[in-house]
Amino acid sequence: MKDYLISQYIDNELDLDEKITFVETVNEDRHFTDEAVALLRQEKQLRTELAFPLPALPQLHRAVRTPPLNWLALWFKPLAGFAAGAVVVILLALFRPGVPPVPQGEPHRFVVYLPENTQARILGTFTNWQPVPMEPVGSSGYWTLTLRVPEGEHRYSYLVEEDRLIADPTVMTREQDDFGGENSVIEVRGLAI
Repeated sequence: MKDYLISQYIDNELDLDEKITFVETVNEDRHFTDEAVALLRQEKQLRTELAFPLPALPQLHRAVRTPPLNWLALWFKPLAGFAAGAVVVILLALFRPGVPPVPQGEPHRFVVYLPENTQARILGTFTNWQPVPMEPVGSSGYWTLTLRVPEGEHRYSYLVEEDRLIADPTVMTREQDDFGGENSVIEVRGLAI
């Protein structure tokens, strides 16, 4: 399974068929489960460190029951119970320890939360230190980009606005660059088959 599908699941960007595939894969593939957990932990860290509130869930209002609505309600309750159970199973399966490497040849999704910025770019060893524009995720303040990252150790930073480089806040491995700043360091390895 591709990293970007896990990220899209976290961001609720998958259609129903993709969500079904995601749930089936979580139950069958240990590596995929570990990968999803690692990305969920990064998302949790981002939300904790930046302390922004999650959007409120919409309030549900009960409609006046009519005979056709009662028939629908009989089907809705079991389906809602099944959906809630599926969410619990997914969350239990996802919260296991382990941070797997990014598979060789697979896309790697970079995400950074910069709500005050009008642009963001990434640059690093895998872009020959050339800035690559990132895309905003709606008006959420997140910026994202999916790139194929070759196998090996890589250094990178985010270029915010025109003149400021920052390290990835979700990657703890860093090193000083030659200009007094910091680069994030990731290790990309191929999977043993």
